[in-house]
Amino acid sequence: MSHEHSRKATAPIVIAAIGVVFGDIGTSPLYALKEIFNGHHPIPVTPDNIFGILSMVFWSIMALVTVKYVSVIMRADNRGEGGSLALLALITEKSHNRVVTWVISLLGIFAAALFYGDSMITPAISVLSAVEGLEIISPDFKAYVLPITLVILTGLFFIQHRGTDTVGLFFGPVMVGWFSVLGVLGALEIARHPSVLAALNPMYAIHFIGSHTALAFLALGSVVLAVTGGEALYTDMGHFGRFPIRLAWFGFVMPALVLNYFGQGALLLNEPAAIESPFFHLGPQWALVPMVILATLATVIASQAVISGAFSVARQAVQMGFLPRMLIIHTSGKAEGQIYIPFTNWTLYIAVVALVVGFKNSSNLAAAYGIAVTGTMLIDTVLVAFVMVLLWRWHPLLVALVAGSFLTVDIAFFAANALKIPQGGWFPIVMALVAFTVLTTWRRGRRLVRRELARQGIPMQAFLGVLGSDIHRVSGTAVFMTSSKEDVPAALLHNLKHNQILHERVALVTVETTDTPYVNNFDRVYLHRMEKGFMRIVIRYGFMEDPDIPLALESCKRFGESFEIMETTFYVSRETVIPGVIGRNIHPWRARLFAFMSKNATSATDFFKIPNNRVVELGTQLVI
Repeated sequence: MSHEHSRKATAPIVIAAIGVVFGDIGTSPLYALKEIFNGHHPIPVTPDNIFGILSMVFWSIMALVTVKYVSVIMRADNRGEGGSLALLALITEKSHNRVVTWVISLLGIFAAALFYGDSMITPAISVLSAVEGLEIISPDFKAYVLPITLVILTGLFFIQHRGTDTVGLFFGPVMVGWFSVLGVLGALEIARHPSVLAALNPMYAIHFIGSHTALAFLALGSVVLAVTGGEALYTDMGHFGRFPIRLAWFGFVMPALVLNYFGQGALLLNEPAAIESPFFHLGPQWALVPMVILATLATVIASQAVISGAFSVARQAVQMGFLPRMLIIHTSGKAEGQIYIPFTNWTLYIAVVALVVGFKNSSNLAAAYGIAVTGTMLIDTVLVAFVMVLLWRWHPLLVALVAGSFLTVDIAFFAANALKIPQGGWFPIVMALVAFTVLTTWRRGRRLVRRELARQGIPMQAFLGVLGSDIHRVSGTAVFMTSSKEDVPAALLHNLKHNQILHERVALVTVETTDTPYVNNFDRVYLHRMEKGFMRIVIRYGFMEDPDIPLALESCKRFGESFEIMETTFYVSRETVIPGVIGRNIHPWRARLFAFMSKNATSATDFFKIPNNRVVELGTQLVI
């Protein structure tokens, strides 16, 4: 009975996972084989080459997705959460070597930066490749491909603020239909030419690489298109869990993908001319229009998954101190992970439109695709190697064997994609470098701000020692938000200096972000009473949580302290950053960038959900 109940509970999660997690890799059959045989480095469509390429595609999927991500890396979860930043937090928590921590941090940040480059290209290439199916229906539709693509993408980004709560209900069923069609079309073509299944033998890939080494290396740059989105299985693990994702992959998604790729290969063995679009030529002529519609729906869903992932990574980056406070809007009262970040949304939209207009077709975009994905996969391998050593305590020889094998494959794919940098691969690299610069500049700037505040600060114990009874105390409670747990908040000193009063009860509140995704309510709040009506409160949040100070203060009742919000005044210090002497602490242009980001950050009042009518904001100038 319990087993039956468990199966019923798992089924909806598996369907939801199919709708969100596998969108990117699930739309790869639209363009992968087409790009391999008909792209910037075309391979002659001969039987030997078809068998060799199909074998390479199949074993790439097995090695990079099935073995690396599904079987190994998904074990490296941070309290259920996955992704580069979650992995970074997990390792830094266990690493006590400063140099190792520094290297790991840079790698994790750059992996997150590469994700943004990838999240710009995925919507562009996916939707464009689906709409290009119109050209198969009639060449006259070619002029309408770009406008229709731009309209679809514009609509997608403009509805983000409404959330995916309602439309998300259709993601799973539509993608189940999509993968079913992939599998059926592939199986029907394989039934006509079953000899194509011989390509499952890895010897075909080995023979192709051995006899056409240069050609095979160039082909790797396009073969990677078949595994793009494999890293999403790990990134989205926190939303659905390890078991449902693995069940969906082994039981449904992987078989459907393999059947479709081999079906396209069988088609090309019989009709080499179908290389102009082997995916759309798989189906009968009458099914072309429904196929284009279904493919467009699938690519929109894949794009939505990437956009939602970008929102999630942005929130993690804010919480972990890599980005300034940003407006984060929850679009669902039921699902914690459904958020909308306007700045991220419109930045992605501008980049996606620029890509579609600039590259014009999916083949050109394929040149830009791959470098970000292979870079992320390469970094994930290095990070998980540290997990093997620090957390799993594997034997060094086993780490060298497993991580070394992954690294060899990753380097080969990355090197092949590096050749595409002049054709468009420069775009995700430039975007990643920009994102990396922003992330590291903010983190460096915040450290300098904290250091400057500490230099100017007065220890709390010393302050309480000289605080005399002549200071006028007024009724009520004052809450001072401060990043320091030792010093007197600057806002308190300014208030005392200018107004010469103190409230009867003063709470110094510090918000900390932990290395875990979530913090349970019992461990959320720490309260320490001090003399003369002062208390220090530390509120802890996981990197997947949004701070809510009034709600957290309600938890203080278990310590015998209650906060009536309408009788409480919140004091917030807003730092105005002034770039200091050239070369003093940070390069001048980075100091100006940090000052700009600091000036435009969402106010602490909004970020911490403090009622606006209960806040007093006091400014502080800091030179970094």
